[in-house]
Amino acid sequence: MTTVCLHGPESTGKSTLATQLGAHFGCEIIPEYGRAYCEQHGTDISMAALVEIAQTHDAMTRAARARAGAGGMLILDTDPLMTAVWADMMFGARDPWFDRFAAVADLYLLPDIDLPWVDDGLRVYSGEKRQRFFNLSCAELDRRALPYTLIGGSGDARLDAAIKAIARLGATE
Repeated sequence: MTTVCLHGPESTGKSTLATQLGAHFGCEIIPEYGRAYCEQHGTDISMAALVEIAQTHDAMTRAARARAGAGGMLILDTDPLMTAVWADMMFGARDPWFDRFAAVADLYLLPDIDLPWVDDGLRVYSGEKRQRFFNLSCAELDRRALPYTLIGGSGDARLDAAIKAIARLGATE
């Protein structure tokens, strides 16, 4: 199974891109659990809540992998690595669980911050903080030496760039 994860700061089109990629490749999408958590509990969350979010997202991903078997593709709208970056951004540190997490994706797509930031009531890091969040997102992937592609542009150009990055993995269109 090929696993592709959307990684990066808020308001970069990750959820939109995940939906588009799922439709294009005809595969399952694991939604961003952290967003659902914050919609229910608010954005004033603790490190323990971040670990819970990451562990729940990991469990959702493992269940989807088991359903799909060995073949096919799975699109993740973020994963525990992104939650680790949230911990770094919010607290300047992270729970040790995050560094033990090893079920990483085959490819990470990192949407650039070239789209306008939109306040939807849950997003918190705009302006200079958005750039810092982006830099931390890159640093997490670099630190782990994970394969990723920066995805820029808007609309169809952004989608096309993501499809091409996935195609380079050998995944079929």
